[in-house]
Amino acid sequence: FRALLGRAPSPSRGNNLIARRLIGIGMQHIGTPYVFGGSYPGGFDCSGFVRYVFASAGYGLPRTADAQYEVGIPVDTRERAAGDLVFFSTYTYGPSHVGIYLGDGKFLHASSSQGVTVSSLSNSYWSGTYIGARRVF
Repeated sequence: FRALLGRAPSPSRGNNLIARRLIGIGMQHIGTPYVFGGSYPGGFDCSGFVRYVFASAGYGLPRTADAQYEVGIPVDTRERAAGDLVFFSTYTYGPSHVGIYLGDGKFLHASSSQGVTVSSLSNSYWSGTYIGARRVF
């Protein structure tokens, strides 16, 4: 966990414990393979992974990235905090990929090429497809 991030993320809002719990659950699945439509530890797609992590922490989310984009409130880029959902328009118009923001410009997600992994929002692919963040708790 710390080796991947450099240091533990420190959310800048009152829901620090919830964010830490979500991230802790999610980080346990680093390396889990990507499976289209997957929503369990044997294999995840992006929205299945996010839904699984949030459900494990007691929060229900819809199944797909575009439906998850409708939940919660929009968060300005400067206000993103650990535990927020980050969304991307990848293979289709609108939200088609989702991850969990960790802080420091990094996010946890199920990548079709790497499985569950940590990526940087400053990566040209992710910065070019980024469409916004939502806070759901």
